[in-house]
Amino acid sequence: MTGSLQADAAVLGAGFTGLAAARRLAELKPGWRIALLDALRAGEGASGRSSGFVVDRAHFIARLAGSTSRSYLALCRRGIADLRHQVTAHAIPCDWDERGWLHAAAGEEGARELPGLRAWLDDLEEPYEQLDRDGLAAVTGTPFYRAGLRLPGSVLVQPAALARGLAAALPANVDLFEESPVRRLDRTPAGGFHLSTPQGSLATPLLLVAANGYSPSLGLLSDRLFPLLTFGSLTRTLAEDERAAIAGESTWGLLAEDPMGSTLRRTRDGRLLVRNTVRFTRRLAAGEELRRTARELHRRALLARYPQLRHLDFEWTWGGVMGASPNRGHSFGEVEPGLLTAAGYTGAGIALGTAAGALLADLALGERSSALEAMLALPEPARLPPRPLQDLGIRWRVARLNASAGPWL
Repeated sequence: MTGSLQADAAVLGAGFTGLAAARRLAELKPGWRIALLDALRAGEGASGRSSGFVVDRAHFIARLAGSTSRSYLALCRRGIADLRHQVTAHAIPCDWDERGWLHAAAGEEGARELPGLRAWLDDLEEPYEQLDRDGLAAVTGTPFYRAGLRLPGSVLVQPAALARGLAAALPANVDLFEESPVRRLDRTPAGGFHLSTPQGSLATPLLLVAANGYSPSLGLLSDRLFPLLTFGSLTRTLAEDERAAIAGESTWGLLAEDPMGSTLRRTRDGRLLVRNTVRFTRRLAAGEELRRTARELHRRALLARYPQLRHLDFEWTWGGVMGASPNRGHSFGEVEPGLLTAAGYTGAGIALGTAAGALLADLALGERSSALEAMLALPEPARLPPRPLQDLGIRWRVARLNASAGPWL
């Protein structure tokens, strides 16, 4: 963004939430000029750095009170339906896959969690396939896991490709300004907002902030959310003999039921992806040392599952910032007149973030619906103590989480 600009509404953050918010604003107000800003490129933040699980059925949702878990599920599926429509309508090449991903346990504690998830699915009359060690090995090519569930209809994607495709398909009245970090955010005398970037500025009466884990650095939600770094590594494409050595299905995704267990994927282009480890830092960046440590842990996890691939190394290792809260609560609504925000998905924001972005636009423009009421009723994040106690508490909790991984990393 260059020069001094004006817009009828602005959205800060071009991840899944911001893209959905800008798209919905543009649909409801076709005569408006909507500005969408991101410090990076669209989808280059947490949205494009995830493992690509479009979450609607997960253990943390199952643990919510009955009516709340149903609302959460319905809202996630609203987001999935929106994404599916966009992928189909605009032919977005993002490896959209609805064959269903796995919840699997390697250890006793993880295995004890599975009956609770099964009971929740039974109560909702949701389909699933129960798998033992042999059944999981037939899918994944490793006997590492002892029990699990396959959830048909659950969605996997290449998340960065999906985000870039959504950005390319934005309505004509949305101006996307990439590589335009907002360095200063001020109220104007008229009650609007003035956003300053290194090379320009923008004035707008309505601002929707979809910055998730970056929100506290903007002075928003700092008593509710904190940033966490998570890490992933991706191998090169497996050779034919390597694919034969691990057998299994050609494409799948697995979420671990074990405490802090690794997320695992075999991608459509024949790579293996490993994700584990969380770190807390206010720097909001994964430096070389953190990436090197994460890469070593990812390699340990890979070899524990596929010792026959000892010669295989990772081609890429990266980190990304997610917005977390102590109770996985979701921040959504108007912070002050004309300023609204949605954030806090704790690593499961593709579906819910998409629904939240569209509904945040509805809230800003006075469009009421049962879905909006359900979103407003979701549990809010628990309040955090002031700093420096906040940072000490988060570091202690993150250290305990990482230590709990044990042999199931």
